[in-house]
Formats: sequence, C-alpha cells, structure tokens
Amino acid sequence: MKVVFSHGKESGPWGFKIKRLAEIARQQGFSVDSIDYTDLVDPELRVERLLAALEPEVDEFVLVGSSMGGYVALVASETVAAKGVFLMAPALYMPGFKHQQHEPKSPHIEIVHGWSDDVIPADHSIEYARYSDCTLHLISGDHALNGVIETVERLFERFLATISRA
Repeated sequence: MKVVFSHGKESGPWGFKIKRLAEIARQQGFSVDSIDYTDLVDPELRVERLLAALEPEVDEFVLVGSSMGGYVALVASETVAAKGVFLMAPALYMPGFKHQQHEPKSPHIEIVHGWSDDVIPADHSIEYARYSDCTLHLISGDHALNGVIETVERLFERFLATISRA
C-alpha cells in the first residue's frame, strides 16, 4: 500500500512534517510518494495534479494532506477510492475554494487540528467532522503543528495501523 502526501500552500513536497510522517509510513511497510505543487497556487489545479498522479496506481493508497494539501486530498478522495484520508489543519470551508461540501469515497478519515491555528480556524475541522462523522483530534498547537509533531506522529502511526487492519 502507498501513502501519498499533499503539502500546503507555503510548504514543499518534502517539508518537515512530510519527512517525519513518511518515515513512520515506511517503518510500517508502506511505500511513499509526495506530490510537488510548488508551481501551482490554485487548489483546483492541485487536485487535478493529484488525480493524474493517482491514475496509474494499481495498489491501494492512503491520502495525507496538510492545510491546502488537506483540501486537495479530500476533494480528490471524492473521485478516487482511497483506503484512508489523514488531514492536518485542512483548508476546509475557505472563501474562494470551489468545493465547500465534501463526499469522499474513503471509509476512514481522520483530522488533526491545532487549537491555536490562526490560519485556518479549528472550527472548520469541527464543522466537517460533525458533518461527516469522522475522527477529529483537536490538539495543542498552531497551524504548522511542528511544535507538536510527536503527537501528530503518534496519531498518524495509529491511523496507518487501523488502515492496515481494515
């Protein structure tokens, strides 16, 4: 199974969080890919790039996204059947983003959001979790979640273990 990462607007394909989480995925036997969106500002074009990257996939995969990458992963999961979706401070319900309602095909979605996020309000993740009845982890931390990376790592490790058993 593969884990496919989507980075945020201000990040890159192998930023701090992705490197740390990719190592956990590899330790659990997953292959890893991280899509480079640094040349694209438009979230809808990022969704198209992710879907194009997933098109040749024959194995099952998990989508992981942070910030705008969370939006990208969730929107893509409406088209493809991801085994799971793990979102960190996802850019949901943001003004100007095309998709405001989400109906993913994935049976397992988890969100991690920091209470002190001043970029994307935690209320957005609360609203989506309530709507979709998915697992939401509200933790101490800001938008980047770098200061609480160990907590994010533990949650991600449990998420992947759950996906592996499903």
